[in-house]
Amino acid sequence: MEQINNRNDVNKMVLSFYARVRKDEVLGSIFNTAIPEEKWPEHLDKLTDFWYSNLFGVRTFSGNPVQAHIKTDNMMNNTMGPEHFERWLALWFSTIESLFEGELAEKAKQVAYNIAQRQLMIVRSAR
Repeated sequence: MEQINNRNDVNKMVLSFYARVRKDEVLGSIFNTAIPEEKWPEHLDKLTDFWYSNLFGVRTFSGNPVQAHIKTDNMMNNTMGPEHFERWLALWFSTIESLFEGELAEKAKQVAYNIAQRQLMIVRSAR
């Protein structure tokens, strides 16, 4: 199995993951409602920048994920809960494990876990 070595690998991981998310029975409607079809390519590039920044320590991402999650929760009538973040993590972990191994794959899982915990607390406190 491969290791995550560069931005192309991160992009492969992001594209694979969000293809699964968009079809998922728990998460698909949230993501497909929040992000219009024509905005997906731009969003996937931004997410690749986000993960590349987190994994390689290179500042390529600009944006405010906290506000994006609060806005999405509001759009979904404040119904995002632990089950959504748990499903997101499960899909993220299984996507990574199907594609990559090694230190950066493990780091991607740890960063995602931390993000999910923090975003859930923030979404709840914003209500």
